[in-house]
Amino acid sequence: MEINKYIDHTNLKANAREEDIRKLCEEAKNNHFASVCVNPHFVELASSILEDTQVEVCTVIGFPLGANTIETKVYEAINAIEDGATEIDMVINIGAVKDKDYEYVKHEIEEVRNSIDGKTLKVIIETCYLTDEEIIKMTEICNETFVNYIKTSTGFGTRGASIHDIELINSAKNEILEIKASGGIKTYEDAIKYIEMGVTRIGTSNGVKIVNESPKEED
Repeated sequence: MEINKYIDHTNLKANAREEDIRKLCEEAKNNHFASVCVNPHFVELASSILEDTQVEVCTVIGFPLGANTIETKVYEAINAIEDGATEIDMVINIGAVKDKDYEYVKHEIEEVRNSIDGKTLKVIIETCYLTDEEIIKMTEICNETFVNYIKTSTGFGTRGASIHDIELINSAKNEILEIKASGGIKTYEDAIKYIEMGVTRIGTSNGVKIVNESPKEED
């Protein structure tokens, strides 16, 4: 298995420096990861380093709390695309979900989706704060809004992805919607566990370690 193709190689630390992002991008190039995931400030840099490679440039919108206005999220997304992002990971308004204002959440997803010119959209639902019923409801909304991925976590919540989260999402998702598991995935064993459940992207800052732990095919 080419596990590298599943990995969004991530550095979203508040104190990440230019040298850290350059290192992240070089590691992504050398390991042929699916993408790098960086904060919006570093999108232009990452895009310039990864030009003429197969590595996508992913950034986060409304991150990490999801409590920005719709207009702010849309502006962030447009700005990121202009800077060279090819994938957008947006955090939903978690408070609106808890208030059962599902029309608002659906509307904000659609507004961001419509603003990014057909680029890949992953919707972060932050499962650690949601009930089982809310996770299922958000999966149904992601089905209805035709986004590319539903993503479990920011990595800044009270926990990351869990097997139970993926089971719930799988029970409600359609055939088109893909799953990105993120948060707390640190080993090859962790990653494989999710991939075997149908997850097609793994968000992790441990991408190089995971690849190095993977069994090497014999010649």
